[in-house]
Amino acid sequence: MNTASHAPRRARHVRVPAFAPVMLRARADGWTPARQAAFLGALAESGSVEAAARKAGMARETAYPLRRRPGAGSFAAAWDAIVGERGDAKRKVTVDERVQRAFQGLLKVRMYGGRHVATEHKADNRALLAQLAHVRRSARGRGGGGRS
Repeated sequence: MNTASHAPRRARHVRVPAFAPVMLRARADGWTPARQAAFLGALAESGSVEAAARKAGMARETAYPLRRRPGAGSFAAAWDAIVGERGDAKRKVTVDERVQRAFQGLLKVRMYGGRHVATEHKADNRALLAQLAHVRRSARGRGGGGRS
């Protein structure tokens, strides 16, 4: 009998960045924002797209089309960060995504001990301020009292 003690395995520490969920038509069996967050949390836990999709109650075959949908840049960037892929160093946030972030905020997946423990809604004040600045610049351009 082997009496050598084994060191306990350390939990894999993967940071899940806050992301703007892909906005889809509301369906009870679809990729809701909560399911998207659960998928990313489970992906951080397991490293497996199939296991993560299963844990979120979805099919693996539907995760990849979700990632490729228009407006899924933030979700795809979070996915890439979890699996350790390097995308664009600084991804451009589109105007549509900035508006979505400003008014609907972000989802933050909370991990503890390598496990997805919670998802919280987080306001994106940076996007809100950027959108307000954009609106202000647009108003000046239309004769709203700016310099000529």
